[in-house]
Order: sequence, then C-alpha cells, then structure tokens
Amino acid sequence: MPRLPLLFLATAALCLVCGVGMGIAMGMTHDFRLAPVHAHLNLLGWTSLALMGLTYRAYPELAAQPGPAIAQYGLSAVAALAFPLGIWLSIEHQQPGLAIGAALVWMAGALLFLARLVLLLVKGAPAPARSRMGIVAAE
Repeated sequence: MPRLPLLFLATAALCLVCGVGMGIAMGMTHDFRLAPVHAHLNLLGWTSLALMGLTYRAYPELAAQPGPAIAQYGLSAVAALAFPLGIWLSIEHQQPGLAIGAALVWMAGALLFLARLVLLLVKGAPAPARSRMGIVAAE
C-alpha cells in the first residue's frame, strides 16, 4: 500500500482545513460553544491522522499486509470525521450517541495501530532510513 501514507495525510489535511475554518468562524462571531468540535477536528483529524500517515511512511513494513493497514485507516479516518460531528450533535441537540460510537471506533483504530507497531517492534523492524539531516528518506 504505497499510497496509504498519502491517504492518511490527505484526510488529515481535510480535517485541518475544516478545523481552521471553524476556528476562524468562532473567532469572528465570538461564539466558542463548539470549541470541543474544533479541538477534536484538529487533534484527532489533523494531528493524529498526520502522525499515523508519517509513521506508515517511515515504516512501510506496517502496510506489508494491506488488510490490517486499510482497516486501521478506515477506522481512524471515519472516527476522526464522525467524532466531531457527534460532539456537535451532543452540544446542539443533546444526542451523544454518535460521539460515543465514534469514540469507540477511534479506540479500535488506535488499538490496531498500537498492535501493528508492537508486532513490528517484536519482529525487529529496521530503523527508518535517515539522511545526513535526520530527515526520513523518501522512497
């Protein structure tokens, strides 16, 4: 799955743009009731998905078996988008069901990511290639 890191990063960038837009709108209107939605878009969506994508880029062995790698992307990406929506529903309509469900899906994706990293560590995966500047080399 050579494009998997790019999928993570593209989804992360989508969350970044939505989160920044939402932050600008909140600042312009001085209405910060939805700050938790904004925060989760940025933390789960932008930060976590981007870090996962960069990890898959640094350790391509993580995607050697595409099934678990795609499942982890699917769980994480869906949850990163659904969780902020669920928080919005909870704040605006007192309906926390989607937020609860998305949090559980996020946990499943995070646990799968952790399990894949631990398996790679136990197998003794090679360290990522580094340039003289300490930057992970592109393939």
